[in-house]
Amino acid sequence: MTHTAAPAGEFEPEFIAGLKTIFEEKIAFNRVIGLKIISMRPEQVTGRIEMRHELVGHYAHNRVHGGVISAGLDAMGGLAVMAAIGARHMDEPPAQRLHRFAKLGTIDLRIDYLRPGIGERFELRAEVLRLGSRVASTRMEFLGADGRLLSVGAGAYIVS
Repeated sequence: MTHTAAPAGEFEPEFIAGLKTIFEEKIAFNRVIGLKIISMRPEQVTGRIEMRHELVGHYAHNRVHGGVISAGLDAMGGLAVMAAIGARHMDEPPAQRLHRFAKLGTIDLRIDYLRPGIGERFELRAEVLRLGSRVASTRMEFLGADGRLLSVGAGAYIVS
């Protein structure tokens, strides 16, 4: 199979499709919470969660559970790392870069809940602050449909 390089700063459609399949379909928890990729660039990834009954906390009938917020931000941090790794290794075919996803793991995660997660849909953003040879550091945001910042996160991921 011949690999055609994408223009600088852009991912090939096969890389994006492969990452979406892994992220949205093969990671069971992402599928359960309905986490979808909206955009993926080397410098930032964006996702969305629509309010569903499974996302609501036990005692708060219309609020997204803090565990869903945390898991969503963790997943987006990992996706941002994958985008950064994908951009760093554009000389490799998409399938080879996608294989690197299997080696990614969270080693530290901090979430600050600023406001209750009340709403019908939410946007999640993540960016890589530093991509080293073994560890990547990320910053994540969880926003309401109105753009209001509800939670922020910071994560560290092993990328060996």
